[in-house]
Amino acid sequence: MSQLNCVISRSIKFFLMACALHALSAHAQNNEDAQNSIQALNVSSAPNGTLVLAVTLKNPPPVLPGNFAASNPPRLAFDFYDTVNGLGKSAQQINHGDLRSVNIVQAGSRTRLVVNLAQMMSYNARIDGNNLVITLSTLSSAPETSHFAEAMPSAQGHSLSDIDFRRGNNGEGRVEVSLSDAGTGIDVRQQGSKIIVDFIKTNAPRNLQRKLNVTDFATPVDSIDTFAQGENVRMVIAPNGLWEQSAYQTDNKFVLEVKPRIPDEIRKVDNKPVYSGDKLTLDFQNIPVREALSVIADFTGLNMVISDTVSGNLTLRLKDVPWDQALDIILQNKGLDMRKNGNVVQIAPREEIAAREKVTMTVAQDVSDLEPMHTESIILSYQKGADIITLITNKDQRILSKRGSAVVDKRTNTLFVQDTPSHLEDVRKLIKQVDVPVRQVMIEARFVSASENFTSTFGGNLSFSSSNLAAPGAGFHVANGQAGNVVGNVNLPAASTGTGGLTLSLFNPTNSKTLQLELAATEVEGTSKNIASPRVVTADNVGANITSGTQIPYQQATSSGATAVAFVTAALALDVTPQITPDDHVNMKLSVNQDSVGTIYSGVPSINTQKVTTEVLVDNGGTVVIGGIYTKDVSDAVTKVPLLGDIPIIGWLFKNDTKTDNKSELLIFITPRIIKDSLNLN
Repeated sequence: MSQLNCVISRSIKFFLMACALHALSAHAQNNEDAQNSIQALNVSSAPNGTLVLAVTLKNPPPVLPGNFAASNPPRLAFDFYDTVNGLGKSAQQINHGDLRSVNIVQAGSRTRLVVNLAQMMSYNARIDGNNLVITLSTLSSAPETSHFAEAMPSAQGHSLSDIDFRRGNNGEGRVEVSLSDAGTGIDVRQQGSKIIVDFIKTNAPRNLQRKLNVTDFATPVDSIDTFAQGENVRMVIAPNGLWEQSAYQTDNKFVLEVKPRIPDEIRKVDNKPVYSGDKLTLDFQNIPVREALSVIADFTGLNMVISDTVSGNLTLRLKDVPWDQALDIILQNKGLDMRKNGNVVQIAPREEIAAREKVTMTVAQDVSDLEPMHTESIILSYQKGADIITLITNKDQRILSKRGSAVVDKRTNTLFVQDTPSHLEDVRKLIKQVDVPVRQVMIEARFVSASENFTSTFGGNLSFSSSNLAAPGAGFHVANGQAGNVVGNVNLPAASTGTGGLTLSLFNPTNSKTLQLELAATEVEGTSKNIASPRVVTADNVGANITSGTQIPYQQATSSGATAVAFVTAALALDVTPQITPDDHVNMKLSVNQDSVGTIYSGVPSINTQKVTTEVLVDNGGTVVIGGIYTKDVSDAVTKVPLLGDIPIIGWLFKNDTKTDNKSELLIFITPRIIKDSLNLN
């Protein structure tokens, strides 16, 4: 009876287990029916040479799957949500053109399709019914931007909830960004030596908009700067040294890794090295070189690899010398050299190492020639694009690589540069230095002309006139052939033209005879000052001119005998080319002149010219006299009657003494002022 009960009990257990397995199978079948699934992969070639990869799904995908590209190794990734792998295998070899294989990895309800390529290709994805159609075409350079999920509409909008930075197990820097939803659009690109991540139509709280200094983590990342830019949020990651980056998104988590790419370190022996190793004593007599090197390796614990071509013996006696100096002595005496790669020291003859390095540099150059090209657009603020192109393509010092090129859009003054990332960074550094506002200088010239005039007159004049007396110096007038009345005049000496004096006249009752005595004592004194001040503003190292004057017309004979009107210019002009020195001095090449109309000869005017041409260095805001003209005219003239004018005291009635003392001075001042925030012309 007990055995029967046991059998019945076992039968019930098996039945219950079968029911449970059936229920689980039915639940799994229902769950699978509720999800989409990848059914097939088909590859074809288009007439234009492109490849078309068609991913057939059970149901039409609701949105374009999130996708991104990676260049090392070249591959594309597409993330399907609520989708399972219905192919029954996780890898499929294709080997069609540059399309090598496809891997399908499922994690929960998400399936990632990875397209493995032989070289990086441009791609375009679209939904066609139940198919995701991926078009691949050959690309001369890797794409600049990795596109993750396209920005999907969200009722609350997309946002960043957290930004974290960690150091990976292999020294890589990991930037982890928590997203509000998996539909946030993300673009990743390399710009020069920086990595730019744009979160499309996304906002970030104020506490996340900041710059993080992460140098203490000892990774290839120095800083992470996050800030809002229009409708987007931009993250600028600044790496250092040699690095490579990869990025991926898992549900609401975006991760970007920056890994170090460290080549073998090369240390060359300096001509005058500084030795700091522990001291040792060596006393070898005719010992093989390889054994001497082994002794130093044992003493220091170095991992030393000695080339098979190292041979010969040496005698060495060294006492209390640093071990690195002892090693250097051995290498120099035997024509050897060393290179340190990581923690291993390689020793070989110099010629062998040189040949090896030459091959290495040749390979590096070949790799550089095959390095992917990137294109960047740079909007110039102050410089002209054509000038920048001339600068970066100069044959004497070319900034671009031999494959690099640059064009400019004159309408927007935008420079488009295509080159490798390292050369693009050099171009950006150069433009940052030269695309700056040109400093300006205001130059003021002052022509100061001052004159002082003095004239003094002292003397007397005695004159007699009669209507019927002929006298020496008398004049006669004859009319109609008959002698008329005789009028006699005596003027000793000629009448003075002074403005001050005393006149005494005596005449007879009939007013026919007059005796006149004129005493003159005058002084004329005066000063005058004339200031002309031309000013001009110009940029650093740019010539400028300002002119103010008059064009004077005059008649000029032509070759045909007719006359024509010609012009002569009398102008006040300033020509200057300033150069601002690093210590805020101004070096100027100057030409200043002040012209005026002079005497007119036969209808043709002459020009009085005052001109200075020079070069001078002046402090900012300082004033210097660059030229001056000083003239002085002194004269002493005596007009007198001979003999009578020499009689003491009485002689002043018969002479005039005129003295003049005229002085004039012209000074030219120059004052440069570097214009900074504002311009003040007062």
